[in-house]
Amino acid sequence: MLAFHQNWFFVATAATAIAGLWGVGLAMAKRPPPVIYGKVVGASIVVMLIQVGAGVWLWQTGLRPGDGFHVFYGVVIAFTLAIAYVYRAQLARKPALSYGLLMLFVMGLGLRAWANVG
Repeated sequence: MLAFHQNWFFVATAATAIAGLWGVGLAMAKRPPPVIYGKVVGASIVVMLIQVGAGVWLWQTGLRPGDGFHVFYGVVIAFTLAIAYVYRAQLARKPALSYGLLMLFVMGLGLRAWANVG
């Protein structure tokens, strides 16, 4: 599971980066997002939640990173996605920009978590 968590980080970061950059690009071009964009955002959220879930599993089995900030950023990712779910109606007003920035923010949190691996 540790190897999965270490390697899945790259998948989660790439997925959120693609969804984020695509959304911001659509917003800058003033184009409405296609239906597939919502599916890509949903998939990137699931990918990141799998990463957070793997981290929780490792924490429960006693495999803990040396720095507490790694866990902190994982918790912030989970809360960020939960808050985004609560405010999904407001995010839907400008979906490309809102979800694009959300995904880039989550990607940044993932990078910070990776930078704090002990």
